[in-house]
Amino acid sequence: MDVRNLPSYGLSEAAHYIRTPEATLRSWIRGRRYPTSSGVRHFRSVINVPNPRRSVLSFTNLVEAHVLSALRREHDIRLDKIRSAIDYLQRHFPGQHPLAHHNFETDGVDIFVEKYGQLINVTQSGQLAMKQIIQIYLRRIERDRAGLPVRLFPFTRQISASEPKSVVIDPQVSFGRPVLVGTGIATWLVAERYKAGESMEELAYDYGRDRMDIEEAIRCELDLRAA
Repeated sequence: MDVRNLPSYGLSEAAHYIRTPEATLRSWIRGRRYPTSSGVRHFRSVINVPNPRRSVLSFTNLVEAHVLSALRREHDIRLDKIRSAIDYLQRHFPGQHPLAHHNFETDGVDIFVEKYGQLINVTQSGQLAMKQIIQIYLRRIERDRAGLPVRLFPFTRQISASEPKSVVIDPQVSFGRPVLVGTGIATWLVAERYKAGESMEELAYDYGRDRMDIEEAIRCELDLRAA
């Protein structure tokens, strides 16, 4: 089986990496109960995890959640709205993981924004802002020649096009845990040493990296203000 589709990330771990509330991510992969005039109903999930009985995501799921997070930044989305929009997208790009599909990065964005805008009455300027945010997120995904995601560069600061790509999640490296780009240096290890009292300068010298890289590794794991 493709390592990208193996269950690898627990719910809280995945939520931390993509900067999304754990409750939101849980509803995306397990669905959600909601009240109606005729009783409580259950809305199905929007991300298909490897084992429906376990809340463990694959790398491909992590990429899908990363893309969905772009929409959370712009609107407070109801799960049924997301489901309807993804169903529409899936009719254009068949498969289990349309949000991780290569074509989504091109014409798929326009299709999704158009349908999503219709569902919640987003203005034309709002749709443009939404498209810009989604594209910022998509630029954090590296793909192979077939268009499938192979690496994800998680946000470590504010969401912007200029944020550095010092940290990468690669399912082929360090069991898919975040590492400094071009190395196998795990961000959790850098953060633990920082918490133990070592300075960023000491860590930069020890690992042979710039101070900024060390800072980004720590940001990936910790809130620097609380560290």
